[in-house]
Amino acid sequence: MTTEVAPAAAPADVRPSTPRRRPAPGLGAVLCLVSAAGFGLSAVFAKQSYAAGISVPAMLAGRFAVAAAVLWVIVAFRRPAFPTRRTLITCIGLGGIGYAAQAVLYFSSLAWIDASLTGLLLYLYPALVTGLAVLLRRERPDRRRYAALLCSAIGLVLILGSGGSIGSAAGIGVALALGSAAAYALYLTVAAGVPADLDVFLLSAIVCTSACVTMTATGYATGSMTGPTAVTGWGWVVLLAIFSTVVPIATLLAGIRLVGAPTASILSCAEPAVTVATTAAVYGERLTPGQLLGGVVILAAVLVLQVPFRRGGSRTRHAG
Repeated sequence: MTTEVAPAAAPADVRPSTPRRRPAPGLGAVLCLVSAAGFGLSAVFAKQSYAAGISVPAMLAGRFAVAAAVLWVIVAFRRPAFPTRRTLITCIGLGGIGYAAQAVLYFSSLAWIDASLTGLLLYLYPALVTGLAVLLRRERPDRRRYAALLCSAIGLVLILGSGGSIGSAAGIGVALALGSAAAYALYLTVAAGVPADLDVFLLSAIVCTSACVTMTATGYATGSMTGPTAVTGWGWVVLLAIFSTVVPIATLLAGIRLVGAPTASILSCAEPAVTVATTAAVYGERLTPGQLLGGVVILAAVLVLQVPFRRGGSRTRHAG
């Protein structure tokens, strides 16, 4: 899952004759991989929270509350310019509606199907974003985009046609995961209209705060605000908020500024790989050969969309 930021501008007070050390590209790659690992670990933290008896709304409300608190501290330190009223309303809608819906669908899917399968299905979102951009005439269709859409479609067929992915409980989980990918694609499409100079930490703080309000209200309204039976359950929620929300957002931002958005997007493909590896190690989850092949084809669509790189500025978005 990825947040769009503009490359950092060079400091105005640096003289042309002053030698500057250029950050090693390797550092940027490491930061992007740390971000992908953090997002990829979210499934393990969530499943551990479920094992402690916490409900999805309660877990997400706690996650967003902790993440928002940390992000607002960062915002207070950075003191970025506050957005206009119109932009603020858009950001609140992104968090309270778009990202809240995506999170509910994604983490609910984990209760029905293996996290590895959920993680791969979520990565249909780059192709869905591309499809929406073409439909809305924001981008022109070309061979590269058609190839990416075709890869995603083939990958989806391979996944759904392997390992009994369609049927009763598994079908519900798959539907929730696909809904999560669609919700995230819509979220990113709307987020593309947010001014590029809006501070990413401020944007993330507003999004997490809005999502927290939505999840808290939804949980109490539906009577599903159930806390964990053991205090350790809240510990997993805190880990989810810090290491699978705040840290990945910060490292992704830093990584994009060092290696650029296209490269960061490619490195972010490590996220589902981390999910597959960690859930296999912790829970013994295994993908069938057909599902694994389908996942590889879906991730190939991301590479097709990013290679060859586009000239000029490029932006990538992640909401955490």
